[in-house]
Amino acid sequence: MSHVHPSAVIGDGVVLGERVTIGPNAVVLGPAKIGDDCWIGPGCVIGTPPELSSEPHNRAWDGDLAHSGVEIGPRTVVRELSTIHQGSYRPTRVGADCWLLNRVYVAHDSQVGDGVTLSAGTSLGGHVQIGDRVNVGMNAVVHQRRVIGPGAMVGMGGAVTKDVPPFAMAYGNPARLNGVNAVGMTRSGMGEDVVRLLAAAYAELLVPADLPEELREAFTWWFDVKPAKPLASSEAPLPL
Repeated sequence: MSHVHPSAVIGDGVVLGERVTIGPNAVVLGPAKIGDDCWIGPGCVIGTPPELSSEPHNRAWDGDLAHSGVEIGPRTVVRELSTIHQGSYRPTRVGADCWLLNRVYVAHDSQVGDGVTLSAGTSLGGHVQIGDRVNVGMNAVVHQRRVIGPGAMVGMGGAVTKDVPPFAMAYGNPARLNGVNAVGMTRSGMGEDVVRLLAAAYAELLVPADLPEELREAFTWWFDVKPAKPLASSEAPLPL
């Protein structure tokens, strides 16, 4: 059984999983799918139209469903005053076991992986893609169509204008590559030898020529994800 506050607005086309909590004055508009055990805080707005001048600003609260939806995976927490927009050609997706802290903004068509933390005030432009287990610091801003690789960490206040590779640390304005997320790598079960190898490669702004098995899945995602990135091969420098 879900617990929806009487002052919340749940529109047509919204599918709630089991044990979903939705707080006072929250608005969830369809089409949207909210996974089991999600917690949506007071004043959140999920499912408003994409911010594109070419897209209709429909009245989803009256059953006028015109866009591609929002999907939120199970056990994700969306804290107060956060907003997630509808997708324009695919559902805007937030994965399972994520934490979106207060005032987070996820724009249209963005894809956020599993186990991601978006700290307070984080803003994602349209079409942003974030891999699993990424941590984005407070008030960071990610430019539209940028890609943040699995296990990366973006420092608070960072302005991400170029793609961030897997297990990297990036911070500053504009954000720059500053070594590896050693803590994240260790928590993912990687040994010190793999941490040292990636740290040495990133010091030269390169991808390791021979990827260890522990890193292969993350870099396969990084190379294959759409939209295509300027990084084309292990011989090319990283874009940060």
